[in-house]
Amino acid sequence: MLMVLLLPGCVSSAAVSAEEYFAIGMAYFDMGRFAEAEQWLNRARSRDRTMSASEYNLGRIAFETGRFDEAIRHFEAVLRRDSTNVLALRAVAYTYIRNGDIEKADAVYSRLLELVPESADDGYNHALVLFAMEKYAEAEQVLSSYEFALLENNDVLLLFARAQKEQDKPEAIDSYANWLAHNNDTRVQFEFAQLLESHDLFARALEEYREIYTALSVASTNPARPEVRFTIARLLLIADSDRNEGVTELQGAVQEGFDDFDAIEELLDDDRISAVNKVEIRVIITEGLRAAEEAASEAADDPIEETEDEIFGE
Repeated sequence: MLMVLLLPGCVSSAAVSAEEYFAIGMAYFDMGRFAEAEQWLNRARSRDRTMSASEYNLGRIAFETGRFDEAIRHFEAVLRRDSTNVLALRAVAYTYIRNGDIEKADAVYSRLLELVPESADDGYNHALVLFAMEKYAEAEQVLSSYEFALLENNDVLLLFARAQKEQDKPEAIDSYANWLAHNNDTRVQFEFAQLLESHDLFARALEEYREIYTALSVASTNPARPEVRFTIARLLLIADSDRNEGVTELQGAVQEGFDDFDAIEELLDDDRISAVNKVEIRVIITEGLRAAEEAASEAADDPIEETEDEIFGE
């Protein structure tokens, strides 16, 4: 076989069967030599006995090399001959996702799960597509069919929790809590805290926010410390409007770099925040905007000057 791979020109096409063409092509495929693999698989495809297998693997090569439209054509060709080919259905569905055709991916996964309803992996992928299409109830329904996966697979459970959260279901609280009991991710914890706040569970939400804020580094971006501190401030201003702790936290958030003054101004429209604290919020907005304008003005008035010596290194 090595001699055949090294010297393909020495092989007589009449003496080589379709199966041997296919084997040579797959040997090249396994080595990652896709150009040679395509040549041999195209030869094998011309022989009926290996047509579907060769077509399928040509699709795999096209996918691996980023030619998604071509990959889809190969997989669809297999499905025209065998509409229940599970491997081709999985491959074309995933390629549709990579190509941005999520509606087509949805349709294929629906067909696929009729053939293999027990496949939790296919169910998860279908739910991902439905979630991307903002069909949150349908995504939850699909995932509900795989109870064992919800108990054993963290990715499945997190998607399940997020689908419930997008529907504003209180059941999402338990789903997030179950996920966080076995995983540590500040981004997910931030989602959980926001969910608690949306259901007016202010004490629990505040506890989560403070824990997140403490765990984050200054360089964190998702979420960033100033963003979390603003969230703490907003919650305190709403849930404990008789005190000024929320104002203090808001001042701290701005000092740390929170500059979404539109979000701060929205607080002025919230009837749950006291009139006294709204006065303080207006002061924070005014001072923050003034400081931002002064910083921009200083930057404009103090451009970086480069001498010829600095430019040419003399």
